[in-house]
Amino acid sequence: MYIPEPFRMNPSTMIQFVKENAFGILISSLENTNEATHLPLILSEDHKYLFGHFAKPNPQKNANGKEMLCIFTGPHCYISPSWYETNDSVPTWNYTAVHIKGILTYLEDPIEIQKGLETLVQTFETENSSYQFKEVDEKYLLGLKKGIIPFRIQITNWEGKEKLSQNNSVERRKRVIQNLERMPGENEKAIANLMKQSLDQNS
Repeated sequence: MYIPEPFRMNPSTMIQFVKENAFGILISSLENTNEATHLPLILSEDHKYLFGHFAKPNPQKNANGKEMLCIFTGPHCYISPSWYETNDSVPTWNYTAVHIKGILTYLEDPIEIQKGLETLVQTFETENSSYQFKEVDEKYLLGLKKGIIPFRIQITNWEGKEKLSQNNSVERRKRVIQNLERMPGENEKAIANLMKQSLDQNS
């Protein structure tokens, strides 16, 4: 990923970003073609692995031992030059993203597979949810497990980008924030908030 230095995300921010935006895109190159799957990926406590699973018919199940690219995206939105102090400019797009590369291997240990599935559910279920994974019928779960390929990805590289108009003047960035806050979309409001945080960090 091309990352000009002002847009580079720091390591601690990348870790939190992946936890908050866990529904990623997993990309691999197989037999002279590229394959991609949209799926949740859980970061291990030591931040060295990502865990997930494929449906068995998915062609990416053949990626065992191969390098994968995992893309996680956050809020993004259009930035209009009409918000600047001059029209002598061009439109752009502000966004946040993290790319992780790593080697995929299948999980074979039933205990590790069970723990991975439990962690997946616990991560996304609310605390007061009536659904309890441990209460699901074991025979039913066994049937479901036969239809998936659980895996982990040993992380070899992290890259994070926060393109938040950092290459512009403070005054221009404030103008962009004000205009984004007037817009109804959640992405625009999220980018405005991130831009505020970026300004605060540099003040």
